Amino acid sequence: MRNRFLYRLTRHTIRAYAQLLFRLRIHWRAPLPPGRKLIAANHPSCTDPFVIPLLTKLEIRILITGKAFKVPLFNDLLRRCGQIPVVPGSGRDALDQARECLEADGTVAIFPEGHISPQEGGHLPARPGAVRLAMLTGTPVIPVGIHYPREKSIRIKSRIAGGEESDGYWYLAGPYQVTVGEPMYFSGDPDDHQQVEEASLLLMEEIAHLAEESRLRMHNLFPVPVTVD
Repeated sequence: MRNRFLYRLTRHTIRAYAQLLFRLRIHWRAPLPPGRKLIAANHPSCTDPFVIPLLTKLEIRILITGKAFKVPLFNDLLRRCGQIPVVPGSGRDALDQARECLEADGTVAIFPEGHISPQEGGHLPARPGAVRLAMLTGTPVIPVGIHYPREKSIRIKSRIAGGEESDGYWYLAGPYQVTVGEPMYFSGDPDDHQQVEEASLLLMEEIAHLAEESRLRMHNLFPVPVTVD
């Protein structure tokens, strides 16, 4: 069962951290639509799932790698905040939970790449989950482009349940630029692989475009007023 008080407390804590150590800037091309929505962002580092909740005061259920749920302390926090583990071989379970949330007019966030973006730059191809969820539920997809200096990311190793080691890139301080795009709508047959693949390509292209816009804005090359939530 989700602990709404813990979710709000965690969000306030992250917001305070972001104000202190991030130069967080969020630009909105359009307001978030009412009702159900699926936020789809690029994924430069492990930090991103913790910043996504700052986009809205609404509770967001985020699809996060199952490994994060095996890290001491994180495991309990993520589960009690209602986040959704994506376990290899059991991806359908995660999508079913996300679909249930969307059908109840909730808000879900997903990283279509499925893994951390290449540290040398660029993005991974989008997996089909985001588009399939949109087609199945009629939910608008909100593309989000994140940018910060990846060379400042830190590789951190952690020991997870069972004694296994896991490592990932974390961004802990510095400028953090986010561009929130206009809603995208996808209709069609969620079981038609070609339709889903083509729509996923369009979604990832828009996310990449927004991430580039964030990069240009960070370097004052995109003179648009910035709105901070």
